[in-house]
Amino acid sequence: MTREDKLIQKLEQGDLSVVDELIAIYYPEILRYCLWHALDRFLAQDAAQETFLKAVRYFDRYTHKGKFKPFLYRIAANTCIDMRRKNCRTDISLEESAVDPGYSDPAFEAVRSDMAVRQLVRSLPENQQEIILLRFGQDLTLRETAETLNLPLRTVQSRLRSALKRLKAELDPQNMEPVHKKGKHGEKGGPA
Repeated sequence: MTREDKLIQKLEQGDLSVVDELIAIYYPEILRYCLWHALDRFLAQDAAQETFLKAVRYFDRYTHKGKFKPFLYRIAANTCIDMRRKNCRTDISLEESAVDPGYSDPAFEAVRSDMAVRQLVRSLPENQQEIILLRFGQDLTLRETAETLNLPLRTVQSRLRSALKRLKAELDPQNMEPVHKKGKHGEKGGPA
């Protein structure tokens, strides 16, 4: 029996003292997930806290079958959607926020790179964004991602494959150009 299983079992028996330990286990992951969806860090922290409050409040609806993590992510997703609706603001594009500092700092470049990746992922259809985020940003398995999104595993696999193909095309457009066949004279595109 895993540590999570033991904690869930105690919670099912009404022992609320284990809630803090469950929060300690999952809070960093849920906060990271909420940071992706929220407009700022404060809203993300509020969403993460609200996720755990709802998890405790609605725990009686949960049947433990080793799937507590997807249960939390589903609550976090719905909480973030609700917060986004309440605090509707437009995102600033990468170009609008670009600042040329005149020096190169590795930490700054890492942030700029993260922003570029985030913008690329946000260019995907919303259902593919969520799959990329859960699979790679949150390190959920494909099965956990499918359970979180309440989708068949094959659908998740298909959407993930499509999203990755699209991201690859965006990241490396030269490799996606059609290859010209060699003509009679061994030159690309045939004889002139």
